[in-house]
Amino acid sequence: MTGTSYTVFGYKGKQVRDNIHSLDLVSAFSHFYQAPRLAEVYNIGGGRFCNCSILEAIRLCEDIAGKKLAWTYTEDNRMGDHMWWISDVRKFRQHYPDWHCRYNLKDILVQIFQNNADRWI
Repeated sequence: MTGTSYTVFGYKGKQVRDNIHSLDLVSAFSHFYQAPRLAEVYNIGGGRFCNCSILEAIRLCEDIAGKKLAWTYTEDNRMGDHMWWISDVRKFRQHYPDWHCRYNLKDILVQIFQNNADRWI
């Protein structure tokens, strides 16, 4: 959104990642803090509720910003990169059933854009 070109590495831009709003992460911490479970390990992320491919994220950012973003594609995959990564939050949800992500991907990206528009536009 700043005009600086972004490089998409490999997988035709279809690599998938989940996303989580910082307030949803803080909410997860709060649930754990209020009822800690000794020695438990959890995956926390947007899970299936909040995920997208790189190309989907670019399109959504373009829709939000109302302009095309500058980006290029290179066939080379980043070393160690995963084609698909979505956090499995089922264990945490089982232990803390009142927790859930409140912010979807569009909510997150709109908020990022609105909070930075004065610097980007």
